[in-house]
Amino acid sequence: MVDLCLRWLVATHPTTIDYQLSTINYQLMKRLAIQTIRVYKMAISPYLPNACRFQPTCSQYAIEAIERFGVARGSLMAAGRILRCNPFHPGGFDPVPPKDSTEND
Repeated sequence: MVDLCLRWLVATHPTTIDYQLSTINYQLMKRLAIQTIRVYKMAISPYLPNACRFQPTCSQYAIEAIERFGVARGSLMAAGRILRCNPFHPGGFDPVPPKDSTEND
């Protein structure tokens, strides 16, 4: 019975079902990425020297970027930030930009 209902739903509303599944997958990927960073902050980061040159820290920046821009774009922004976090960069205050400031109109 459930299988028959699902077949009917997919046949009559394929875009709605696809959209809902893609939204669920997107939210799962976002949660997984953020939880991975949080595990790093709790399990690995305490055993490393405090070397982040920025405020907020690179891991906090990554979480905020993923929450604001999504997994793909937020991860790229975080990777760029991590690459800048080195002894040759002065560091300082570098927050995640607002979402509308990076969009092309």
